[in-house]
Amino acid sequence: MRVFDVHLHVQPHSEFNAVSREFVERGRRDLERYAKIEGSPRELLRFLDEQEVERACLINYSAPDTLGLSENVFEWVLRYCREDPRRLLATGSVHPRLAKAGEHAARRLFESGIRMLKLHPPHQLFSPNDHLFGNAALAEIYADAQDAGRPVMIHTGTSVFPSARNRFADPMPVDDVAVDFPKLKIVLAHCGRPLFYETAFFLARRHENVYLELSGIPPKKVLQALPRLEEVAHKTLWGTDWPSPGISSPAENVAAFRALALSEDAKQKILHDNAQALFPEN
Repeated sequence: MRVFDVHLHVQPHSEFNAVSREFVERGRRDLERYAKIEGSPRELLRFLDEQEVERACLINYSAPDTLGLSENVFEWVLRYCREDPRRLLATGSVHPRLAKAGEHAARRLFESGIRMLKLHPPHQLFSPNDHLFGNAALAEIYADAQDAGRPVMIHTGTSVFPSARNRFADPMPVDDVAVDFPKLKIVLAHCGRPLFYETAFFLARRHENVYLELSGIPPKKVLQALPRLEEVAHKTLWGTDWPSPGISSPAENVAAFRALALSEDAKQKILHDNAQALFPEN
């Protein structure tokens, strides 16, 4: 089976503030390998070959007041992905609280080569439906992505980063986004782990434009978390969240997922085909 991982965190660690960087790197045994990957896209491509991953989205977003990540990460990931834009897809972000309506920052990111936006409510400290309560910049982000036909990935579920605010973890506000922007492709990263799996599943079943994404869920527990996954296999994407804590090998995660009691058709759709349709090769 071919594999398309829509959730790899390849980003410049120097952009993290001291507390967040210590948290990200604490206890890892593969920091030397990651440093090589961060410094060279060819090293990442070799790693993906080893892990039998065909294509991958590289997740980057700005969170200057919580994680220290600035907008510098977007130019960084664009340069990085130019090594092989077919296999490496740049993901960027517009900060919903710091952006200004009328600037069309999302549109400019898409024009520069960004393939998907990532919004992170617990790290960027906003609710996905703040467009209903006066945040015109957020409404513009959604509208520009919808017009461009680009997906918006929204983090759902809790975060254990020291600066995270988990009152923004519930995916239910995305219901308003899906209603107000019915042509916008919305990807629910992490399926609301670990408290909101039922909510995420409901949203994916209710809305044609809402997709699930499995990163951050231990593969052996996927069917415990989402026992009716087969019903939405046609709109579920594979991701690993590598190199987040507890994820040592994307290939091991894929192997554990392949061992689940799902049809072979569902596995192939989730591991590759759905993402391939969402991100066609240029």
